[in-house]
This record gives sequence, structure tokens and C-alpha cells, in this order.
Amino acid sequence: MAADHGSRRAALRAALASRDLDALLVTNLTNIRYLTGFTGSNAALLVDATDVEGAEERTVICTDGRYLTQVGEQVPDLRAQIARSSAAALIESVQSTSTVAFESHVVTVDEFSAWSLLAPDVRLDPVPGLVEELRMVKDEHEVELLRAACAAADSALAELISRGGLRPGRTEKEVCRELEALMLDNGADGISFETIVATGANSAIPHHRPTKTVLGSGDFVKLDFGAQVGGYHSDMTRTYVLERAADWQRDLYALVQRSQQAGREALRPGAEVSEVDGAARRIIEDAGYGELFLHGLGHGVGLEIHEAPGIGKLGTGTLLEGATVTVEPGVYFSGRGGVRIEDTLVVRERGPELLTLTTKELTVV
Repeated sequence: MAADHGSRRAALRAALASRDLDALLVTNLTNIRYLTGFTGSNAALLVDATDVEGAEERTVICTDGRYLTQVGEQVPDLRAQIARSSAAALIESVQSTSTVAFESHVVTVDEFSAWSLLAPDVRLDPVPGLVEELRMVKDEHEVELLRAACAAADSALAELISRGGLRPGRTEKEVCRELEALMLDNGADGISFETIVATGANSAIPHHRPTKTVLGSGDFVKLDFGAQVGGYHSDMTRTYVLERAADWQRDLYALVQRSQQAGREALRPGAEVSEVDGAARRIIEDAGYGELFLHGLGHGVGLEIHEAPGIGKLGTGTLLEGATVTVEPGVYFSGRGGVRIEDTLVVRERGPELLTLTTKELTVV
């Protein structure tokens, strides 16, 4: 299944027309990739919305000479312009008296000032996050890539455990390097983010970076990692116990497991993101550990590892059918250890679709 970039641009034009905007200048490279498939490091895209008929012909992608061949191969359905200062070149080409929106959440003050001097008769209208709103809902091509990314991570973790990669005497860094290599071996194009391997007391640090700390018998070992396939990211956390589990570890794990299940079950189209967070957080708060749940419940995931929507107690908005999000409660006892369990899921009317399939039962390795 190929990506339908034309349909994505059509949806963007509808959003622009509803705001009486003539065009959008897209400078966020991730958004350009979403709308065109272009993966170069320098580009700008001017999406015309003045009239449905002929809008594609008036939509232009601009990049520099390094990507002359690449833009022709990746974006054969749009006219390409070649210029080093891509955004400025497109602004200069805009008809005077037009109203052009720009991504004000990524454009600097200096860039805006330069564009205003280049095209003084063009009204530049700041419109933040418009493409990101469209990206919240994944089409089936995107979900297919997300499934593949999650499968690569699942397979890598299974192989790591089956070959004895989690055992006392190894360091966090050694486990990290092996897990990342296994993701590549199992079909990943790359890793989603800096892998977290945290053992013993380090497992109580939510975003611990792997060190030479040695895994020990009776330790929690927290693994937070992801694979990237076709530009799309997976995100999963599993927490294990090495060789023997104490009662307090079993109790803590069971608490986080119940919280994570409640968060997953709360995922549905139309649900307030703060209510989804609350469904998971209440279980931990009722157990008396609310202050040890140090972060939001989850976030959107796709072309970026963290994207809209954010799921937290201060979050706003509702979940949409087809949004892909994480659910990742955690409880962290400083100096002792912590547990986090995380999945990547697609919000569906019939119930969330689970993409990360590794068991969440307490596993002693």
C-alpha cells in the first residue's frame, strides 16, 4: 500500500479554505514528508488553496540542487523549484494581496522579518499546528508502517531474552547495544529514540541513560525502546526482574499493570485526554503512590516519537478515531526501583488496536 499524499494535501486545502487562507507555506520537514514523501534536509512547500481546480498544479515544492534527482523521484506529482533559500524563493513567487499562512510554531522571528521584506504586499498569517492536527489521524498506510515498526521491536526483545541477553553481570550499555542491533536485524530502518536500559535503582529514573552499571540478581530492569520503519516509530516499555522477585516488586508491578490496563480500556474516540489519563492515574493515587507517577500517561506517535495528542492530567481535547498513542504509567521509588509498562495502540471505535504485542505479565528472567 502506497501513501496517498494527494489526499493529505486535499484535506489540508479544505482546512485552509475553512479559514479563508489562500495557501500554507510548510517549512517543518516532517510535515513536508507527510504531505509529499520528500525526505531531504532542505525544503519548503507552498500548498495552494485558492481554487480546488488546478490547486495541485499551483502547489510547489522547493529544495536545493543537492536534491534535484531525489525530489523528482520522491515527489513526481508536484512541480519542483530549485533554490537554496527554499522558503524565501516560494514567498517571492506568491501573488501580491494573497493571504499566506505559515507554521508560526517553527518559524523564527528573523525568518518572518525577512519574508515580510521580500513580499511586503503578501499578508503572512501565523497558523500553528495545522498539519500536525491532520497527522493525528493515521491512514491505513501509516498504520501498516507502525505495525511493522512495533513488530521489529517485539521480535528484537523476544530474541534478546531467548538468547540470555538479560542476565546478571552484563552492563546496561551492553544490553542497549544488543537490543538496538537486534531491532535492525529484525527489519528496522533505525531506532526511534535513545534506548533506555535501567537496572536496580536506576529503574526509578524515568529517562535514565544506559551506563556501565551491572545488572544484578533481584534487580528490576526497565527497557524503553522503539524501532523505526519507513519513517514511523514504535514505542514500548517492559520491566523485568532478574532471577528472583521480592513481594514488593510483585505488588508494585501488579499496581502499574492494573493502571496500564485501565488506561488502555479508556481509549475511545471522543474521550477527553485528561479523562484517559485520570482512568489510569486514579488507580495509582488510590494506592497512595500518586506523587510517584511523575509524568503524563502517553502521547501520540507516528513520524515523530512524540506528537499530538498529549495524554496527561492537564491535556486538552478529545481522541479521534485512528489516532495512534502510547499508554505508559509508571511508579518510581527513588533509590530503590521503578516500573513502567508502555504500549503503542490505535484508537478504534470497537476498542483500541494493540500494536506492541509482547506480554505484560510479570516476567522473571
